[in-house]
Amino acid sequence: MRRRNDPEGLRLPIKLDSTSNGEFEPVPLQPQHLQARHLALEQADLNARRLRLSRRDFLVSACGAATTLAAMNAAYAAAGKAGGYFALPPEAPLDQAAAASAVEGKEFIFDVQGHFVNPTGAWTRRLPEGARPLSGFQAEGCVAAALPGPLDRLQCFGPDTFVRDIFLDSDTDLMVLSFVPSTREGEPLTIEEAAATAAIVERLEGTHRLYLHGRVNPNQPGDLEDMERLASRFRISAWKTYTQWGPDGRGFWMDDEPGLAMIENARRLGVRNIAIHKGLPFGPRSYEHSTCADIGRVAKRFPDVNFLIYHSGFVTTRAEGPHDPQRSDGVDGLVNAVLAAGLGKGGNVYAELGSTWRFLMRDPDSAAHTLGKLLLHLGEDNILWGTDSIWYGSPQDQIQAFRTFQISPAFRERYGYPEITPAIRAKIFGLNALKLYPVPEEVLAVHGAGDRVAQERQRYRERPDPAFLTYGPRTRREFLNLKAWGG
Repeated sequence: MRRRNDPEGLRLPIKLDSTSNGEFEPVPLQPQHLQARHLALEQADLNARRLRLSRRDFLVSACGAATTLAAMNAAYAAAGKAGGYFALPPEAPLDQAAAASAVEGKEFIFDVQGHFVNPTGAWTRRLPEGARPLSGFQAEGCVAAALPGPLDRLQCFGPDTFVRDIFLDSDTDLMVLSFVPSTREGEPLTIEEAAATAAIVERLEGTHRLYLHGRVNPNQPGDLEDMERLASRFRISAWKTYTQWGPDGRGFWMDDEPGLAMIENARRLGVRNIAIHKGLPFGPRSYEHSTCADIGRVAKRFPDVNFLIYHSGFVTTRAEGPHDPQRSDGVDGLVNAVLAAGLGKGGNVYAELGSTWRFLMRDPDSAAHTLGKLLLHLGEDNILWGTDSIWYGSPQDQIQAFRTFQISPAFRERYGYPEITPAIRAKIFGLNALKLYPVPEEVLAVHGAGDRVAQERQRYRERPDPAFLTYGPRTRREFLNLKAWGG
């Protein structure tokens, strides 16, 4: 029986492309990335024949993922990038058991940054005349993509796709639905719509698999006042804010008047997790507010509040290297702000990996430095797993890559970075998030026993059909189009 998605087996299970989450301009692939893709497809063809499988069946298997990661290792090493690597048994590309031992796992995975766009929300009625939201974005296999009108492809990225990509095609157990910066009138996803998506999962008897952020831009009228409603009417687990954003293009610091008012409101309302977008700057305007310069100051001032630094301050325009105490942006900017405040391991500042890890999969040296610095200075208990999916499609490839990634012995010896052990991975994958988003024991017990979502996942995986697609912008043109209509 042919699979509906990609029957010819032309898509790799570890997605190596230029996709962005829409908050930064896509970065084109370099020669080593193109070489990695070429090697992976070439080896997949050969290995599928050896195992007497179709190429699509091979790529869907654990051996398909192992083959792709092995090709990435080879291409990166040939380009002189050997600071980190994907640790695989040598026989993994041709041995399903060996491949499964590396890319499959039983960790509890709590993704603290997920997204989806409501394809029929009120925001679509305010789009500019002739707007083509997500035009050019991958939507193969989606019937709605061929419909007439401006909302065609939007139909492909709603709740159904979200549930499939997150809870069937990946090992994710729980997720936090987050928000993008926008005016109050132009939200691509409102809190009501996010709550409705959570209810869809509830009706699947998925117990409480989705948690919600409350979006607060304290420098625009109405948002500070609305925090009371968000906390009282919805199951808000944290607040989400963007310090570089403002209705007039001007950002703010967390210890400016709007930021302090937001923190005090959060304390008063009893929701003391604040997720702050830092890094992945939107552009040059108000760039300083995208850095983490204010984080140490407010974290020290408010020890009873948890500051979750989304993207860990990472920027795509400059590679991460050894710790630079003079650098003001990037991951070093976060580390320096925390150290300057006398904070560090076990403190109330947490580094989140959404989009950051996805980009680092392309650069093992930057990946090793980023994870090494965070482990060294913030500690293994203060790093959170996030993927920014569904912009990147199913996060399963990010999970498989993280399961196998290791900092090289040379980098560990030279820079003092720790080895990434199974215990450290388990903390980052989900155990650390449980300290911030407490999950009732009865809910965890249901997940462990297998709720309906787990049962559906098990049945689905007897004949899986993952799309291996990404949905975010992949070119500068697509990025600017998304930006133009306020996404």
